[in-house]
Amino acid sequence: MHQTHTTMKKIAIFASGSGSNAENIAQYFAHNDNIEISLIVSNKPDAYVLQRAQNLNIPSVVITSSQMQDSQHVLLILKQYDIDFVVLAGYLLRIPQYMIDSYPDKIINIHPALLPNYGGKGMYGDNVHKAVVAAGESHSGITIHYVNENYDEGKTIFQAKCEVLPGDTYEDVASKVHALEYAHFPHVIDEVISAL
Repeated sequence: MHQTHTTMKKIAIFASGSGSNAENIAQYFAHNDNIEISLIVSNKPDAYVLQRAQNLNIPSVVITSSQMQDSQHVLLILKQYDIDFVVLAGYLLRIPQYMIDSYPDKIINIHPALLPNYGGKGMYGDNVHKAVVAAGESHSGITIHYVNENYDEGKTIFQAKCEVLPGDTYEDVASKVHALEYAHFPHVIDEVISAL
């Protein structure tokens, strides 16, 4: 069963903000012989995720939204780091078609709600949790899905639910959803990549 010739799969994590999910994923794979977090990419030069990358000794690079449109620039960076797989962890830009073509079924995202509800443009972070509470939902959760050319419309890989209680604030919902993200995202990434 044990394969001696597995090649190390290298992941780039794309994140726009604080990067708590990115750090959680990096720690999960820190002692993995088959999967490595090789690069952290942010579209914001002041994003805290870049500081986390430094603390974790993971190379990081800023690719602005205009640079993101330059396929040669972006694909060259990913090639330099031998990236096999891309994980979006709180990344707010739309992934361009050339990346989807270059990494077919190798880009996954986590969304802090149960898609297809509460997805689409502008639906990220607290906006999602506020919408869930405003609608009086009894549940929210996470959706891990493949990325296609439309926001939040790629094929679902995994969902997990949490209860939304009457009287829960959007912050309460956010903390329940974060707990699900930390609990599930790393091992789902592991399963998807291990099955490649």
